[in-house]
Amino acid sequence: MQLKNARVWVTGGASGMGEALIAPLLDRGARVAITDRRAEALAVTASRYTRGQPVVAVPGDVTDRDAMHAVVAQVEQALGGIDIAILNAGITGQISALSLDVASIKRVFDVNFFGALYGLEAVLPGMLQRGSGQVVAVASLAGYRGLPKMAGYGASKAALIHAFDSFRFELAPRGIQVTLVTPGFVRTEMTSSNDPRPAIVDAAVAARIILDGVADGRHEVHFPARLSWLIKALRVLPYPIYERIITARERRGGLGFHHDAPH
Repeated sequence: MQLKNARVWVTGGASGMGEALIAPLLDRGARVAITDRRAEALAVTASRYTRGQPVVAVPGDVTDRDAMHAVVAQVEQALGGIDIAILNAGITGQISALSLDVASIKRVFDVNFFGALYGLEAVLPGMLQRGSGQVVAVASLAGYRGLPKMAGYGASKAALIHAFDSFRFELAPRGIQVTLVTPGFVRTEMTSSNDPRPAIVDAAVAARIILDGVADGRHEVHFPARLSWLIKALRVLPYPIYERIITARERRGGLGFHHDAPH
């Protein structure tokens, strides 16, 4: 979908990857609305990116279904509709089977998975009525296959990948594109405590890659190439081989996903 004059809504827009998308969206001629549960931070971020047309800031918690419907109604009123929804909001967290806390896993799912579904549910009626639109779900390479201590974050992103791949079959014939974004490590506050952070990408570079893929209508945008193709290859290995590789890598310091995983 063309970004020029497109009406774009971004969740998790106050900081990190969401904020990094704002400037290049404006540079490409898009009209932008951002949402985040941190109302003050959201307003400050929006004020930094006024270029001709102001960035619309509508605070809201993605885990609140009713709030997301209200947010979308406000954004649609402000922009006249939503052409592209970038469902980016997400949190991370380390989950150990040795001290299992199911409530922590549920919290991660509430934000990363159900938060994206609530956003999708809210924007779909308008897109279906117009017969056009694009939904962009930001998942992660960590969602491709089980990794140590990733039972929360990785599983939530795996669910996101599966769900949006499934939705595509019904939405594509109705003119609605579905794009999955599966990044590795992006240099943001969220990943600052990760060690190691293999093949880390600056947020500005990640934003350019994502928007190039969105504009091209790609089904999946995965990066950086050297890490994403490696993870994709590991996904198809027989489990005993995969287990040996990951176990050996963990003994040498890990893949970096077991602290704060990439957004």
